[in-house]
Amino acid sequence: MDLREKSLTNENLEKETLNETAEFAAESVNENTEANSEVVTLAEEIAVSQYSALGKSELVDAMVSLLDEPVETVREAVAQIKMAFYALRKAEVEAEKAEFVAAGNDEAAFEAKEDAEEARMKDVLNQLKEKRAEFNNAQEAMRQENLSKKRAIIEEIKAIAVDPDGVNKQYNRVQQLQQEFKVIGEVPATETTELWKDYQQATESFYDLLKINKELRDYDFKKNLEIKQQLCAEAEELGAKEDVVVAFRRLQELHNQWRETGPVAKELREDLWNRFKEASSVINKKYQSFFEDRKSKEKENELAKVAICEKVEAIDLASLKTYAAWEEATKGVIALQEEWKKLGFASRKVNADLFARFRKSCDEFFASKAAFFKGMKEELAVNLQKKIALCEKAEALKDSTDWKKTADVLVALQKEWKTIGAVAKKQSDTVWKRFIAACDAFFEAKNKQSNNARKVEHDNLKAKKEIIASIKAILADEAETEGGKKVRELMKKWQEVGHVPFKEKDKIYAEYKESIDRAFDKFDMKEVKATLSNYENSISQMTDKDKIYREREFLMRNYEQKRNELKTFDNNMGFFNTTSKSGNSMVKEMERRIQKIKDELALIEKKIELIDSKI
Repeated sequence: MDLREKSLTNENLEKETLNETAEFAAESVNENTEANSEVVTLAEEIAVSQYSALGKSELVDAMVSLLDEPVETVREAVAQIKMAFYALRKAEVEAEKAEFVAAGNDEAAFEAKEDAEEARMKDVLNQLKEKRAEFNNAQEAMRQENLSKKRAIIEEIKAIAVDPDGVNKQYNRVQQLQQEFKVIGEVPATETTELWKDYQQATESFYDLLKINKELRDYDFKKNLEIKQQLCAEAEELGAKEDVVVAFRRLQELHNQWRETGPVAKELREDLWNRFKEASSVINKKYQSFFEDRKSKEKENELAKVAICEKVEAIDLASLKTYAAWEEATKGVIALQEEWKKLGFASRKVNADLFARFRKSCDEFFASKAAFFKGMKEELAVNLQKKIALCEKAEALKDSTDWKKTADVLVALQKEWKTIGAVAKKQSDTVWKRFIAACDAFFEAKNKQSNNARKVEHDNLKAKKEIIASIKAILADEAETEGGKKVRELMKKWQEVGHVPFKEKDKIYAEYKESIDRAFDKFDMKEVKATLSNYENSISQMTDKDKIYREREFLMRNYEQKRNELKTFDNNMGFFNTTSKSGNSMVKEMERRIQKIKDELALIEKKIELIDSKI
């Protein structure tokens, strides 16, 4: 300080102006007014809201908790909570309106119901607004007070600058005033430029009058030059920084430091300022380009999000009628949700609406899916009970030996099984294995019996062919005198032979019938033939198979009765004494009656044969 006091009488200190600062303010600040206004918006959207998963009541409680925080620190939180709350409220109102209109009401007459949580939210917002107003008033009062203080400092510097006699003594005081001027905080924005000009003019007037010596002036210039060169270098480095927003904010701080730093040598001022301004322009252009690119990207994101919404909304929920269809559609919706997460923000004015639209369509999809699965669960339970009932029926029949009737019933049960829908996957195999096990048990037994029956049928076929051959041999023997009797015995034998293979049945019977008809003609068996012919006509007129079966059962019972009678007569024949005349007469009567029974048996056999040929 002694050096500076001694130098006061030396040559005048060349004054340094702040015109470069005013010039930058005109170029930089005005150029980036819009960008500055979007800095907060960017910061808000870059951070993922922590409130998106909360309900309305929780959001109001979160807003209430902000009342205890400094109002200047909660702006972003208030905006996020408010956005999340009114997104939920909007969805509710839209749902109310849709229900109102769906009830047949005029949309224009719709009025949303009062919401208690919304009233709470408005009350809290009003309290925050009042706190914010109080804070802003306090800030404005502080700025006005700062303006008054700085005006007083300027007036004091001006007063010192017009007193040539005391100017040297006041140098330290001016330095102190300059420091105080820097320390004082913000002033109203409308006063900043004019205030700075007045301060600039006052300090320049002082230094012009001060006539500080060149050594002191060069010392200050050198120190200021080092600071401003460092500011230029840092501004140039900011041009390569990837985070444009951070670089722009740091540039604003560098400009504040530039304004606070004193002058440099006059011959260096313009070049140094141009260097700083050019570095600043690089950042400003990148910053402006960043927001232009951001708007373009937001438009792309908006279009992409609209396309995703349309894809979800285009899903035909009514056509999804199976688990597989719903699962396939669900994979598509989840893929769209993942795609949505990868997209950045759309423009602020549509981003919240797009998200609400997407969430609504997804909610409707998953609500419909839940309803489908609930309905299917109930249907699966009903289907399970139906299939269990079929299992019980099949199990009750699996040991039956009524092969044909039971087989028909089981086939019908299998057809009914196919008409019943699906059951739960964890029970599907179990109930199916239970059902098929019962069916298989019966059909395996039936097949085993059928295999045995086929062998018997082939043996029967061979026996019947031998009978036919015997009848033909009798017919071919011209000397045969008891042909009718022998044919009847062969007919009886034919009836005793069981079934033949089905595919041979008609052929072998036709051959047998042809031989019998010839025998009837040759051996005067016309009465029997006529009876059979009438009976065949009666059978042919029967269309009810159950009636035909009952007729066959009647004939079989009658046949058994006749056989028992015949056996009784045969046994009784051994008790008669044929040496007496009366005994011989009785024997002949018995023989006559036995022959009659045999003829009746032969007729019954033919009738049964006729019925079998019709079945």
